Amino acid sequence: MPPDMTHSSFCNWIRYKHLVLIDTLARTRNMHATATRMNLSQPALSKMLRDLEEQFGFALFERLPRSMPPTELGEYVVRYAQGALAESQQFVDQVNRLRNGGHGFIRVGGIFAATALVLPQAIAAIKARSPLLSIEVVEHSSDHLLTMLEQNKLDIMIGRFTEERFGQLFDFQPLEPEPFSLVVNSEHPLNQLDNTPLEALGDWPWVLYPVGTPIRNRLEQAFRVAGIATPADCVETISMPMFLQLLQSAPMIAMLPRSMVAAQLASGQFKELRSPLQVPALEYGVVTRKDEPLSASARAFVEILLEGAQRRRQSSEDTAFCP
Repeated sequence: MPPDMTHSSFCNWIRYKHLVLIDTLARTRNMHATATRMNLSQPALSKMLRDLEEQFGFALFERLPRSMPPTELGEYVVRYAQGALAESQQFVDQVNRLRNGGHGFIRVGGIFAATALVLPQAIAAIKARSPLLSIEVVEHSSDHLLTMLEQNKLDIMIGRFTEERFGQLFDFQPLEPEPFSLVVNSEHPLNQLDNTPLEALGDWPWVLYPVGTPIRNRLEQAFRVAGIATPADCVETISMPMFLQLLQSAPMIAMLPRSMVAAQLASGQFKELRSPLQVPALEYGVVTRKDEPLSASARAFVEILLEGAQRRRQSSEDTAFCP
């Protein structure tokens, strides 16, 4: 077994073209395709890969007849390469923006409940202070956003942990709970019932989040607690516009974060069903990488998010105690 690498020796021989090779081969799993994308001959690429593996002291990729997937240790190296490349791209983008008179760049990921109200309000507030600040917003489920944060593809995310291991990687600052509503359109026959029995919920088609997403997992648990099967007649999507369009145009049912359908409920376009089926509210918050300082713009954005949550809590408490 070769001696362990040291940080100084690693920095001496690793090059960005090595990281590009690792990332590209991990995505294509094909030497010819990788060589074409990197504008190299296949023999030159093969030699570069052999040299890399010699330096690491283990194989990065398996040599199968039709594919070259990463080895178990190679997967770890691939994650490092992808994170380093994403961080370098962010650096280049931000330097260009600053050179051209910009005020920095923030990449923010948000779950659907946050992008309905919390995130737009915070963006409007920070843009009022820093009009030239560039902000990229990614809307997705927490599991997807956590992966992006781990790979340095986001600076901040608004969501929640989906696995215990993320508590070792990220800091979490709570914002507010995410209540859910069981909704249908205003013409749905179930609106005629004062209380919707559980057995009636299975008689109608549903719009559901895909299997494996955190919201779907929580809904599956709610079905189990209620003692009913997951509806077989369903459409699965992660698209909010698709949820809204299907609910508007068909007699379908969906369990959604209340903030996502607040406008439709207020206008009477959607109705909230009363039912024993309940998804408990869970708190979401600001998630950032541990022991990694945020930029000044990102810190200001986090402060705005936390201040906004505090104002909403205070307003809710004042309303609750209003005689």
